[in-house]
Amino acid sequence: MYSCSEYQKVLNKGATEEQYKMAVKMYETQNYDKAIRLFEKVTPSYRGKPQMERIEFMVAQSNFNEKNYSIAGFYFNRFTNNFTKSSKKEEAAFLAAYSYKLASPRFSIDPTETNKALDAFQSFINTYPNSDKIIEANKYYAEIRSKLEKKYFEIAKTYYKTADYDLRNYKAAIQAFDNLLEDFLGTKYKEEALYFQLKAAHDFVLKSTDRRKLERIESAVEAHERLQKSFPESIYTEDANAMLATLQIEKTRIDVIAAERETSQNLLKQ
Repeated sequence: MYSCSEYQKVLNKGATEEQYKMAVKMYETQNYDKAIRLFEKVTPSYRGKPQMERIEFMVAQSNFNEKNYSIAGFYFNRFTNNFTKSSKKEEAAFLAAYSYKLASPRFSIDPTETNKALDAFQSFINTYPNSDKIIEANKYYAEIRSKLEKKYFEIAKTYYKTADYDLRNYKAAIQAFDNLLEDFLGTKYKEEALYFQLKAAHDFVLKSTDRRKLERIESAVEAHERLQKSFPESIYTEDANAMLATLQIEKTRIDVIAAERETSQNLLKQ
């Protein structure tokens, strides 16, 4: 074992080979934070040399053990790209995906790491279908996909719920529900998503100026048709039909105004 003073001396003034040996020793004795600092020192000197494969894997594993999961995912992923013939490539590919999963926060936060985890597990499943980790990988993939599915559904609902304060959010909600239904075919949120998409389209019509209403009424009616076609016995049918009736009344009103305007213009021309 090395004392703290010996470690600091080697870290700050040691030769590269001495720093490398101590880094390996720190790694083997599970002093991962100290190992990382030493590996950072020696990496430039060993880049392109045989030792680099071992160094990069140990850096990734050290960060994983220190719970620096996002960093670990980055290094494991880089390892698979840099050392394509390594015997540890499959292990690194799985650990890259698993690191991103552990770095992924709860569904209501930024989904960047969650998307990385999903992509990494999909890549692992495609590349190593016979791996002894395949069952685990499929399980994690399903968990992550479910989390993303919920996140995007909640984002779309949030757009709708905040549209009273910003009318642009009606369009954002309609598009977000479209994205959910397209990206997650067969989603368990499909019926509710179609209903809220109809509500967003319906409410957008009522908040619009007459000049813009006809086109938006058409879109809202199409949203009603999608809900009824997909779920003819939907729990939302009564409410959906009430919205459709409101849309039809609005369309009739706009048509009457347009007809009266046309009549007035024709009279003026006479």
